[in-house]
Amino acid sequence: MRDHGGDLARAQAIYGAGGWLDLSTGINPVAFPMPPLPPEALSRLPDRDALTALEQAAQACYDTTAPVVALAGAQAAIQLVPRLRAPGSARVLGPTYNEHAGALAAQGWAVEQVAIPDALAGADLAVVVNPNNPDGRVLDRARLFALRDRVGLLVVDESFGDVMPDMSLAPHVSGAEDRMIVLRSFGKFFGLAGLRLGFAIAGAEDADALRALAGPWAVSGPALVAGQAALADTDWQAAARARLSQDAARLDGIAARAGWAFVGGTDLFRTYHTPAAQAAQAQLAHGHVWSRIFPYSAQWLRLGLPAPAGWDQVERAILAKGTA
Repeated sequence: MRDHGGDLARAQAIYGAGGWLDLSTGINPVAFPMPPLPPEALSRLPDRDALTALEQAAQACYDTTAPVVALAGAQAAIQLVPRLRAPGSARVLGPTYNEHAGALAAQGWAVEQVAIPDALAGADLAVVVNPNNPDGRVLDRARLFALRDRVGLLVVDESFGDVMPDMSLAPHVSGAEDRMIVLRSFGKFFGLAGLRLGFAIAGAEDADALRALAGPWAVSGPALVAGQAALADTDWQAAARARLSQDAARLDGIAARAGWAFVGGTDLFRTYHTPAAQAAQAQLAHGHVWSRIFPYSAQWLRLGLPAPAGWDQVERAILAKGTA
């Protein structure tokens, strides 16, 4: 089932409107401040030179010399990657973000979810979300390089990698790469998910193929402007990482007081083991805090981080009498 967070309308339909905190996604609640948009960012088709400048800014931010392809979110890359090779056997290290398996199956791949990294070996295409969503599992570079040599194409989804830049494989992709593609999200860390911007870092041949599949104007004018500014602002990025780290620890402390055990996560989301996830989600929802539960676990509940003004509401909802 391709279920997702961000479905606040469903919560409102059940529990009523007004005063909600949507923590069902792992999006930075303190967004990068949008720069002023020149009129042509909206009135003209996106400019090729601006796209090149954005991709160069992404190369610098991700410390890579390999081609970087800008797309309408990491999700766009997830949907295009299955079209880079003829369909065959695909294995996804899970449980994880379910769009990888869904997009592969839609393109005719025979998809299998596996629970251990070594089981990926031999696949024509293998997917590792690193750090993983929702449990935060991280495979180190050496293990990922070893996996690359045992599969036809290794897709490493680093959508939450901005909070763990030292773990990224992006600096190790070269223009000659033909067996690995690294995906990066922009909207999650920079808190601008509605812009729909993401990147694929790949060898020259796969990068050219992705651009051809994406077609002209794959990235909007506002995303070109905001993306270039945000990727170049290293001071904002450092401050955001420091704040997110502190806030993740704060959320863990509140969850521990409720008796929830920490499963894992990143500094953008935390996953907890609760006695009953559906009951815990309902309890939070009565406090107008929306969370994420999963069809494969009766106990796991995931929470994003609130904005500064939302902490009291989150704490009250988690610690309310009757919380599961």
